[in-house]
Parts: sequence; structure tokens; C-alpha cells
Amino acid sequence: MAEEISKTAGDPSAATAAATNAAKSKWKILRPNSLRWIPTSTDNTIAAEKRLLSILKTPYVQERVNIGSGPPGSKVRWFRSSSNESRYINTVTFDAKEGSPTLVMVHGYGASQGFFFRNFDALASRFRVIAIDQLGWGGSSRPDFTCKSTEETEAWFIDSFEEWRKSKNLSNFILLGHSFGGYVAAKYALKHPEHVQHLVLVGSAGFTAESDTKSEWLTKFRATWKGAVLNHLWESNFTPQKLVRGLGPWGPGLVNRYTNARFGAHSEGTELTDEESRLLTDYVYHTLAAKASGELCLKYIFSFGAFARKPLLQSASEWKVPTTFIYGMNDWMNYQGAVEARKHMKVPCEIIRVPQGGHFVFIDNPSGFHSAVLYACRKHLSQDQDSSHQEQLPDGLRLV
Repeated sequence: MAEEISKTAGDPSAATAAATNAAKSKWKILRPNSLRWIPTSTDNTIAAEKRLLSILKTPYVQERVNIGSGPPGSKVRWFRSSSNESRYINTVTFDAKEGSPTLVMVHGYGASQGFFFRNFDALASRFRVIAIDQLGWGGSSRPDFTCKSTEETEAWFIDSFEEWRKSKNLSNFILLGHSFGGYVAAKYALKHPEHVQHLVLVGSAGFTAESDTKSEWLTKFRATWKGAVLNHLWESNFTPQKLVRGLGPWGPGLVNRYTNARFGAHSEGTELTDEESRLLTDYVYHTLAAKASGELCLKYIFSFGAFARKPLLQSASEWKVPTTFIYGMNDWMNYQGAVEARKHMKVPCEIIRVPQGGHFVFIDNPSGFHSAVLYACRKHLSQDQDSSHQEQLPDGLRLV
């Protein structure tokens, strides 16, 4: 069982926060979860995270990293609100051997750092692993989301990550992002390449625009009444999380059916154990049902059909960081976007496909995913372990 230590980093108002939490706790005694329409809270999310990570063997530290109330010198605070309240990024850091390279892991849309629970032990044996909940998700602060453009929305995630990096005093790290987290990681590396040694994009979203693809099927679908309704919901920023909240006390049941299906009956690879399924379901529910915040980025970053409004393909020639793309063989996210981007890149770039894996390849096939990450980062790893195999593509993986 992993040993977990909790702390608040860079927070001068810890005493005030503690008093506030104590007052909230008294209210919770009078109004328990069972009496709430949406049975969750920030405390519930952090508690669910701890339960999920308790199955790990590697000790870790959980902390709330203070990123301030807004970027320095900016007249606009985080969340585009008038609040002076400091915001925090929920962070877990795993014990590592001295001299290990730092690997920062960023989750995708509708997820949180706990989704990497099957990977932390293995990766922490070779890296100093740090995983975060992006601003507005998981156990991080969830301010009101009032961004009104793609540019503002990208700044929300990129600038908050940069303030987190400064608070953690990090530099020269490997940055890994999954799906939407891959989009954010790539945009961050474009703006701050001096801090990133290597970029690992797992099932990354955001490489193509609708105009870049053969989307006749989408045009035809939009012309149907079902397509028109779904397109309207998308542009109205109706998110899956809103459905979970709307179901109130029945929300956990819906999440349970999803996790049992996606990572059980319809798993692309290794199914979850009963304990993993129970703990992940509990965790996913609390992260989805909490206050809407970062999730509302959806319509500003993507158009209906998950096409990027400012596709990464347009910036491929500006890439300054060596990059590895990792895709599950059955990932619905098309790896051809990465193939097209590579044609324009002026830095080393590899594309690896992992068998028995879908969009959540790191859950479907953990061992294959770990092999892909180690191969991608082979130039940054110590040569005293498996040195004879580091230059060889592991069995089962495929280079594109």
C-alpha cells in the first residue's frame, strides 16, 4: 500500500483555509451526502483519489500547489472572475531514485490524474513521476469558467500550468499528455519549449480541423434532426458531466455502468479487477459530478465532431521539442494527424502504436504502454538498467 503524505505548497493562508474547512465539516455533519441531490464535494474527490491510489506500492506526496489568483502582470485573473482567491493545482509526486528524469503527466478531458493509477508504480521505478489535475478538474480549484474565445481558453490551461511549474521550480522535464491533455501539453511546449526535454503525446487530440478531413459524413449527419440536436447541444456547451449531475443520486449508477462497460466487458485489453473497478468508479463519479469548470472548455477548443478550432497541424513547423506520439491500435483518435504533422516538423519525431489498447491505452495495456514510454524516453534514462534493450523497439510495439 502506498504511503501518502498531504500538504499545501506555497499557501500563506493555510490557517484560514483550515478554519473554513472546519466550518464546512460541521455543516456536512448536519447535511450528509445521502441528503444531497449531488452527493459529492471537493473533500469527497480527494478522499476518492486517496482510496484509488492506496492500491499502489510506491510512496507519494499529495499537495495543493498555489498558483495565485492570476498570471503576473495580467489584469485578468484565473477563471476570468473578479475574485482575489488563490487557486490550486492538485498534485501527486512519487518517490524516485536520485537522478531520475522528471516525468510530468497531464490527463485528458473529463479525466483526472488518478486515471494513470495503473502506471504510477512502473513509471516511478525509472522516473520522478509528477501527475496533476488540470485547473478546473479533479481535486484542483474549480473557478467559474467565463472564457469566451479559443485564445482565452488555451491561456486558462497553458498559463495555469506555467504558474504551477514556477511554484514547483521545475525545468528540463519530460511532458506527457493524454488526449486533450496532449493538446494542452503541445501548446505549452510551443510557448515554453525551454522547459521541456521531450514531449510524449498519448492519443492526442487537436491535430486536424474539420476542413482538413473528408467530413462528408459529418455534413450529412448535421442535416438530420439527430445531428442538428447534437450540434446544438455541443454549441450550447452541454457536457457529459452535466448529465451526471442532472441525475443526482442516480449519477453514480450511470458512471458505474460506463466504467464496467468501457474497462470491463468492452475493454480493449486487460480488464480491471473488481477492486480496481470499484475504486475507479467511485473516483470517476466524484471528479465528474463536482462543480463545472474546466470541462466548459469543450466548445471553444473543438467544433462538433472533436475537430480542433486551432489545430496543432498548423503549428507543426514551429515545433522545437523532440516528440513521441503513442496510440493504442484501436484508438478512435486517428493517428494520421500525427503522421501529417511529422511531415512538417524539424525536430525528431516518432509514432508508436501499442497493441490491445484503445484511447485509454495506459489502462487497457499498461505493460505495453510502459514499454512505449521507456522507449520514447530512452535517451533520458540511465544506461545502467536494460541498457542492451533500450535502443530496440520492444516486442509487440509498432513504429509508424
